[in-house]
Amino acid sequence: MIDDAFVFDGVCHVFNFDKSNAFGKPGEMFIEHLYAFHQVLNAPGEKTLSREEYMREWHVDEIARMIFDESPTDMIIAQPLPLTDLFKDGLSSWERCAEMARRYPDRAVFWGSVNPLEGKKALDLMEIQVKEYGARGFKLYNVRYDYGQPFPWRMDDPRVAFPIFEKALELGVNIIGVHKGVPLGPQPVEHTQAWDMDGAAANFPEINFIIFHVGLPFIDEICWQLVRYPNLYASIAATVNFVVRSPRVFAETMAKLLFWCGEDKIIYGGETPIWHPRGALKAFWEFELPEDIVQGYGCGQLTKEAKKKILGLNLARLHGFDVEEKKRSLGIAA
Repeated sequence: MIDDAFVFDGVCHVFNFDKSNAFGKPGEMFIEHLYAFHQVLNAPGEKTLSREEYMREWHVDEIARMIFDESPTDMIIAQPLPLTDLFKDGLSSWERCAEMARRYPDRAVFWGSVNPLEGKKALDLMEIQVKEYGARGFKLYNVRYDYGQPFPWRMDDPRVAFPIFEKALELGVNIIGVHKGVPLGPQPVEHTQAWDMDGAAANFPEINFIIFHVGLPFIDEICWQLVRYPNLYASIAATVNFVVRSPRVFAETMAKLLFWCGEDKIIYGGETPIWHPRGALKAFWEFELPEDIVQGYGCGQLTKEAKKKILGLNLARLHGFDVEEKKRSLGIAA
């Protein structure tokens, strides 16, 4: 914990960055972009890994050690990626994420992931992930690939997306996250925009949709959606790392979110092992918005109480966790 804040990290991937895992140049380009993010946004004082140290298959226990032993993180979402058309195992396989939840049942929550373009195969896999492995949410990725060429689908598509949402509700799952913005590899930027979230949110008000990376660089568009739909939430996964290398950019992003949607709809994500979570967490807890930002945006200060919500209380609420009870079970009650 940081002071008495409960830290529930919304994004942890069990990555396999070994280049032998990639299907050709598009997959290799994807990995290279993530390594560039590691270099550019790594926190001062944290080790910047060499290519050899980074470009490999990461293991469940070493990621857990980084998160639970070396940072003030209490719980995480073990989150797969379904990029099976770029990587042999999807880059962060759902099986290994389920393994993390099995190995650390009190501290790791498993989310499933599927490719909606696969139709019934995807629906069947959702059933397996929930009924056999205990998935509590789903992570989706709108840009698919066909032999390395982008093949996007939309969250408001009644034929592709809506059956996935209906199946989730049938299985008792009401949390769905989606990658938006942050184009990686050979992704056309327009395919990472979030115009499709309106239709998803309006047609499925029972589902809480989490927009990852707050759709950067489309933050203004995202804010106009967040304010209109009570079931849309913003994850600052990856975005939070700007706090250590570009604090002014981070301050403006947070000011916009605080003004438009408020502190109850913002969710922290660490993105381990792209970065060690320790540096950004410490910097976020100590961060204050510059006074000219507060006045200029009319958003109010990023208070300790707001930070507590962002770092864990909001995500715990969506999952229906009693935080005080969870603290006691983990032996971290105040």
